[in-house]
Amino acid sequence: MPSDHVNKPRPTGSARSGDDQADPLQRALQRTATTREVTPPVEPRHKVWLGGYVLVLLGLAVVYYLLRLHFFGFAAQYVPLLRRMTLGAMAVVLVLGLAKAIEAYAIGRAQEAVTRYNLQRVLRLAVYLLLAVIVISVLFANWYAAAASLGLISLVLGFALQTPITSMIGWVYILAREPYRVGDRIRIGEATGDVIDVDYLDTTLWEVGGEYISTDHPSGRLVKFPNANVLSTAVYNYSWPVFPYIWNEISFQVGYDSDLEFVDRVMRETVEEALGEAMIERVRTFREILAQTPVDQVEVNERPSVLFRVSSNTWVEATVRYVIEPKRAGSVKTRLIVEMLRRLNAEPQRVRFPKGDSR
Repeated sequence: MPSDHVNKPRPTGSARSGDDQADPLQRALQRTATTREVTPPVEPRHKVWLGGYVLVLLGLAVVYYLLRLHFFGFAAQYVPLLRRMTLGAMAVVLVLGLAKAIEAYAIGRAQEAVTRYNLQRVLRLAVYLLLAVIVISVLFANWYAAAASLGLISLVLGFALQTPITSMIGWVYILAREPYRVGDRIRIGEATGDVIDVDYLDTTLWEVGGEYISTDHPSGRLVKFPNANVLSTAVYNYSWPVFPYIWNEISFQVGYDSDLEFVDRVMRETVEEALGEAMIERVRTFREILAQTPVDQVEVNERPSVLFRVSSNTWVEATVRYVIEPKRAGSVKTRLIVEMLRRLNAEPQRVRFPKGDSR
């Protein structure tokens, strides 16, 4: 069958600009970027929370001012502790208020839901760390004693919590290198599914396929694995932003005396009618990506291609290959098979399918 044999273009100094050489995948990323969500407005509940934090902070400031004036003279021996606790409470309210403001006016304005999700996780971790520092400062007036106690506790926990700490490092790796993001379809180890949550210690998949289902359909089960796995296990991402597609195939067995040209035409036309010009654009993007890699030569067809192989059962195997979104692969394949069989069976004199004991 005819196929497009693509030689990797060799860029010359005059053919490409410096910007193209500096970041070649950005152009492909822009071409294949999915529809971005509209920036959501600030929710009224965020404003209510911010107003509440301000009122509480003002109330604590008044209490601290009265303590400095020795207004509560009857409890003079507790005034230093009350001052420290009031300052700690003010610091806690201030941190929570700033976090809410950042979430409402900065993170909430991010266009991509995945970006908002990751930034919220990072913000929440920073808030937890700051609150821990504030609590330690309030409980230990002597910072040297606090640091010594914290160092001893950290040493003990470091030995006892090696796996959780490694998973936390894995979470940082996921944020920095993005082997997958929320919403991606991935395979890691024996698990395949859509990522629905990336927590500090583990990742949750909505399983696709599995031992009870033979198609790319959600099984109804959740799969959790520690983030430490990404540091030692290969991750197969079917939804990476630059090229969120996969190649898929449909195969039939036909007799040697079949009209192979007719079979080729029917299978190609059926896929082309279903996919339209979308496949051509996807393959062009794929070629542009490959052109920036050390791969010298690749064979990529812009349109669906049909391959014939001799089967061990004395039949010819006809396979059509095309590009599709991974989450639509199962449903599209089903529709294509039904339509191909309808067209092929309409010409029994030209297409010989295996029958009876010869299957």
